[in-house]
Amino acid sequence: MSPLRVLQVGAGGMGRAWLATVAADPEVELVGIVDLDLDAARAGAEHAGDPSIPVGTDLTVLAAETGAEAVLDITVPVAHHPVTLQALRAGLPVLGEKPAAQTVAEALSLAAAAEATGKLFMVSQSRRYNDQLVAFRQHVRDLGAVGGLSTRFAKAPHFGGFREEMDDVLLLDMAIHAFDSARYVLERDPVSVYCESWNPSWSWYRGDAAAAAVFTFEDDIRYVYDGSWCAPGAETSWNGDWRASGAAGTALWDGDHDPSSDLDGTPGSPAAAPSVGHEIAGSLASFVRAVRSGGTPDGEVHGNVMSLTMVDAAITSARSGRRVVIDEVLEQAHRDALAAEQDETIRDRLAAWDSVRGALRERLPTS
Repeated sequence: MSPLRVLQVGAGGMGRAWLATVAADPEVELVGIVDLDLDAARAGAEHAGDPSIPVGTDLTVLAAETGAEAVLDITVPVAHHPVTLQALRAGLPVLGEKPAAQTVAEALSLAAAAEATGKLFMVSQSRRYNDQLVAFRQHVRDLGAVGGLSTRFAKAPHFGGFREEMDDVLLLDMAIHAFDSARYVLERDPVSVYCESWNPSWSWYRGDAAAAAVFTFEDDIRYVYDGSWCAPGAETSWNGDWRASGAAGTALWDGDHDPSSDLDGTPGSPAAAPSVGHEIAGSLASFVRAVRSGGTPDGEVHGNVMSLTMVDAAITSARSGRRVVIDEVLEQAHRDALAAEQDETIRDRLAAWDSVRGALRERLPTS
């Protein structure tokens, strides 16, 4: 088949990483770059290795001019909702950077927009695309009944720029990866959370750069997250350090090497699974397969909203000092989405959902 013709929106720092990934993938062809800063778009074309790539400031116009078949939304979170909505309305499937949107309400709006337009919106929760994580999940499956899962995350990056000025920087910008991976490993969804966040005295971040959260998952499983973005020395992997405890033993993954398990005292080694690719390259390949097959990939917006909801619930718990029920967050976000929605077709879709959790579960991955 001919390569999928894609239009990329956003040519900043993360945008350049995506441009390189697109250039390396023979299954896709970059036909245009959209950015409010045309100089950034032109620089992106240079970075992609072809200065002649068309650039522009209007997604709809450039998509029509170039014959784009799909859109990559690599913008800042505040732009995710308007950019993705514009692409879906133009009849184009979208692969977007995480988070799905700036708020859970906006993410629900985009899930309803995907339903209304019949077009795929997939969120690139790129750290799911890791063969070691896939292997760790199989180790956890082999434990039988699982009682607990934990992630310890400790890094000390000096990013500069917007991250160091963000509110709730760790929970909002980084913890979503671990939360999403926990859902993937446990193959269940969260019920409630109690979280505390803080900012150590030496932190170079304005917002809280450390947090500890205890989630209750379905089947009364506990997931514990202990993280810091200002923890110099003895740092963990960017994927964190994982431990699962089950009826038959324990499974471990340090985030950088193959996982292991000890089943009733005997090391376990599950059968190898097919490769899922690596991070954003794996995410892009999965998106292309889904567009061509009509399948529902990991990261499809309905499946991804719950990971963003975990972040929102953890932040709400940290600010209020109370345990937060996940369904309460979903239902409030649903009310907010209905109140804010200006598109009658999308509002009708939202209004048709009897249960937000039920509506999100209706679309399970098929590829």
